[in-house]
Order: sequence, then structure tokens, then C-alpha cells
Amino acid sequence: MPAADKPAEKESLHPRNLHRAGYDFAALVKASPALADFVRPNPAGVESINFADPDAVKELNSALLKSYYGLSYWDIPDGYLCPPIPGRADYIHYLADLLAEGNGGNIPTGKSIRVLDVGVGANCVYPIIGHSAYGWQFTGTDTDAEAIRSANKIVSNNPTLSGAIKIRPQSNKANVFKGAITQGELYDITMCNPPFHASAQEAQAGTLKKLQNLNNGRPQKAQLNFGGKNAELWYPGGEIGFIRYMAEQSLLFADKVLWFTTLVSKKDSLAAVYRALSKVKALEVKTIEMHQGQKVSRVVAWTFLSEPAQRTWRNANWKTGIQKI
Repeated sequence: MPAADKPAEKESLHPRNLHRAGYDFAALVKASPALADFVRPNPAGVESINFADPDAVKELNSALLKSYYGLSYWDIPDGYLCPPIPGRADYIHYLADLLAEGNGGNIPTGKSIRVLDVGVGANCVYPIIGHSAYGWQFTGTDTDAEAIRSANKIVSNNPTLSGAIKIRPQSNKANVFKGAITQGELYDITMCNPPFHASAQEAQAGTLKKLQNLNNGRPQKAQLNFGGKNAELWYPGGEIGFIRYMAEQSLLFADKVLWFTTLVSKKDSLAAVYRALSKVKALEVKTIEMHQGQKVSRVVAWTFLSEPAQRTWRNANWKTGIQKI
């Protein structure tokens, strides 16, 4: 591809993000030929896809996961969330930095690092990226039976994921960590991309707004297979309500998890999140900003372990390789 036709580097993404150079559609089509049907020159003459087309986005995701993360199979049922891979990768890389902060700047890698993905979804994207990038072991939980079946199908159809990702149904929709963390289990980090709308109506309005932005403001009809299922998009009280409850339940597992983390999509939610963490007496709270183009999101992390207790945890549980930041 001539230099003039190459997409600009996405400098706002994490330095270790494999997608900073943009999408090489020739290579992606080679990895996943079905993508070819959706690739067209954009108004600037650069090859791209229509990001308002859910089928095109799904094929792009499949190609990215095959090309960069060693998958041979990836698919999701109609109607389930099809997430942007570069943004999901950023969350993983910032979690690696968080673990490295107390480890002399060295990222702990390998199978002794245990990660819990609350709400793994039908796409199973976070465990795929986290295992590929750092060799971590994942447990993914979800309340949706179809999402569990889909995630299990992805794991079972990819030999590179064998023994690395466990998918666990959350039978009680009222719980976050109860039933997800079983007796005797320890996790170095938990992660969650919580539903950020407060109702189905608000979720639909958000989907329509996103589609209009992708289509230069033209009115759109809702596309159910673009925005995700209810459990993925909305929760009573929105993301504040969900994270507040997550904080309350995290206290029950204060000595079973080194770092709890969650995405916070709205800056205005932060004050309420901090109040919730203060109420449960989290000993340390960190906020990490992530930038994807003009969009800014945040990871809020908290722990109930003192610094000496964190050192004891690492010495007792981390039998791993290391990777420099």
C-alpha cells in the first residue's frame, strides 16, 4: 500500500496495542476472505468498511481475531454485542500496566495470572486478547445462556484457547461476584464492561445516535444486531447502579482478589463511583484514562489489600514470566 494510502497511526491507543497502525485490509482479507465483500474505498480513497453495517463490523472483528490473535473460528449470534477490538485490547493492556506497577515495572505473564471477566458476553473478546497477549488464564461469567453457549463454542473451536479460558454461567442475575468466584479461587484482577444505560429505551436511543453519527447525521432505524442484548446495554440505575452494587459485593471477596476493575464510560459517573468505593472502605483506588480517537473512557481499579499484603500476594501466587512495560 502506498504511504499516502495508509491510515494514520492511532496514537491515542495504548503503545502495545497491535492496532495502532490502523487496519491493513489486504492482510485482513487474506486472513478472512469473507471480509472482502464489505471492503470499499471511503471518501478519502482509503480502503475501509461501513462501520454502520453490523455484518461488516462482525466480519472485520473475525478477521482481526484471526490475523492478530491466532483464532481459527469466531462468530456471535445475531443480536449480541459486536465490540470494537482496538478499544477492548486497550483495557487489557492497561490492566497489564496496573499489575506491573507493583512489580518493578515488569508485567506478570503466564498461566498463574488469573483474571475474572464479569459479563464475558457472546464474543469472549477480553479473554481472547488477554491470553494471546500475556498468557493469562481467564474465567468469563455471564447471566445469558446464549452468550455462555457462544463463548464456549469459541473456546472449544480454537486449540490456542484450550485450557486457558473457562466459561461459567452466573445463575443469579442479582449477583456480580457471588457465584462467579468459587470456594478456594483467587484472582489477580477482575474486569467488567458494565451496562451503561438505565433502561431499554435509553439503550435504543443510544444505538440510534451512534448509527446517525456513523451515517453523517442521517436518521436511522434501530438495528437489533448492532447494539447488543438488554443485559449488555442497560441495568436499573445505569452504570452507576451496576458499579455501586459491584463495589458492595467486592467487599465480600476482599481477600480473594488483588485488584477489582471496571470500565466507566461517563465522566459524570466518577463521583458516584468514588463514593461507593469509599463506603466499602477500599484502601487504594486508581483511575486510568483510555483514549480512542475523540472518545475517552476510564478504568477504575480498587483493592482492599495494603501494600505489604499486595507484596505477599505477588510472592505467593505469581510463578510467571515477565515482560517489560
